[in-house]
Amino acid sequence: MQAEYEVARGWTARLFVAVNLSRRQFNDRGLSRMIQQILEDVGLHPQYLELEITESMSMDVQIASDALNQLKKLGVRVAMDDFGTGYSSLGYLKDFPIDKMKIDQSFIKGLKHRQVNAAIVNTMIAMANNLNLLVVAEGVETEEELQVLRECGCRFVQGYFFSPPVEAKRVEEMLHLVAVK
Repeated sequence: MQAEYEVARGWTARLFVAVNLSRRQFNDRGLSRMIQQILEDVGLHPQYLELEITESMSMDVQIASDALNQLKKLGVRVAMDDFGTGYSSLGYLKDFPIDKMKIDQSFIKGLKHRQVNAAIVNTMIAMANNLNLLVVAEGVETEEELQVLRECGCRFVQGYFFSPPVEAKRVEEMLHLVAVK
């Protein structure tokens, strides 16, 4: 986890670092202290850190809620990753202090040709907007999927349509190219 923060230190203030937490990391009672120490060590402001959790991170809602509240007190952002694939998605939206919902790619695949997927995604986006959450559609691979998401009002997407996952060094190179233009 430290490596992601080290790389982000030199990035511009308009970018943030998203880190997926493992179940083991999330359930570590010292997580908040560890995150705070890393932020101090690398000089990254907490608002530029986004911690991604999945719905299955903790079976005990109260313990998970307490852990997330500790992280939020640090000033970091929290995203619910792979939304819609767990058992208690809606309950987690109510119980957890999250900032962002990331719609699982299983709902995005074939979006244009599967009415049920489009209806579910449209509902998720509307719900996220009503809860003042940012929403990201994951796994966008085609222009058709992007178009349907735009029509549903989704402003943020990620997937191979734009870029495969890249190493931090490559991100720096890409940012430099954009800045030069």
